[in-house]
Amino acid sequence: MISLKALTKNRFKSLLIFSSITIAVMAIFLISSVSQGIIGMYSKMIKTDGDIIITQKGISDTFFSNVDISLMDKIEKIEHVSSSYAMIVGASPIGHIPIAGIYGTTANHFSHYKLSSGEYPKKSEVILGTNIAKQFATSNINIGNREFKISGTYSSEIGFEEGGVVMNIEDAGKLFNRSASFILVSCDSPNAIDEIIKKISALDSEIEVKTTQNFVKEYNQFKIIENSSFVISFLAFTMGLMGIASVMSMIVNSRKEEFGIMRALGKSRLFIIKNLFFETLVMSVSAYLFALVLSLGILALLPHIEMLQGYVNGTLSLHISLYVLFSTILMALFGSLIPAWIASKTDPILLINQGCA
Repeated sequence: MISLKALTKNRFKSLLIFSSITIAVMAIFLISSVSQGIIGMYSKMIKTDGDIIITQKGISDTFFSNVDISLMDKIEKIEHVSSSYAMIVGASPIGHIPIAGIYGTTANHFSHYKLSSGEYPKKSEVILGTNIAKQFATSNINIGNREFKISGTYSSEIGFEEGGVVMNIEDAGKLFNRSASFILVSCDSPNAIDEIIKKISALDSEIEVKTTQNFVKEYNQFKIIENSSFVISFLAFTMGLMGIASVMSMIVNSRKEEFGIMRALGKSRLFIIKNLFFETLVMSVSAYLFALVLSLGILALLPHIEMLQGYVNGTLSLHISLYVLFSTILMALFGSLIPAWIASKTDPILLINQGCA
């Protein structure tokens, strides 16, 4: 009860601590979650639609990869291969939108995109993702230097796909001057995957063949995104935690007169430390929970913001949540208990005089 009374007594100071902790926690939540969300969406697109991925050898980004699409005929003759499809992924101005995703795919992959209206595209036709479709009311659309007819709209579980357009791989090939960005292969037996990879690799010396799981783990762009977000979120969170520790330390120092009076009334050092511990614990946990709720609310809204076109999404992992909780409590306690312990050992008269000064 004493801890709660102290928090309500110093409302402005309590609000200052609460705000500092909330902002610091939200910083790491949002930065980490958005980066993981982007990686997760692209990973899901690849991992759910195939067991093996074929890209151009020595290319670090699928946007620049060029694989001979005619390899599909040979691949589908390999034992235990159940299906394969090819895709071209790229980006281009679409109408008045400066840049958006383009997904050119073989006809056997159209079913991945759930039609909301119309029909799947034929030659010189496209279907629009739900998010980007809201920005066009015409029956035709300009992509790059070509005009396409809009044959329908689609939805997808993968956020950034809803902010792009889907077309036949032949049309995409003319836009981006390549055969296929990658080929995805599905197998009917998990035990045969290694053997299939060897047989596909032998078909062309210019290709690189991996399981989709290994590709996602080793994909350079994912590593860049992860490393960049880690550095930014680490710096933001560290600065936030240092701010929390500084604010807590200043507030504790400003309460020297209060501690001096407690000591003069016969309260023990342990009594002061214990009460301050519970004050800090209540404050930091409350601010953490508030930041968690706000962050989850923001992450839930991101896919529905039209100007972002579904390209920004976020997922908050349990690992990050627990790490942030532990770090927040630890830093808040560090910033409050050490100066309180030092103050509690000082002569009560000196504390009262310092507080009155």
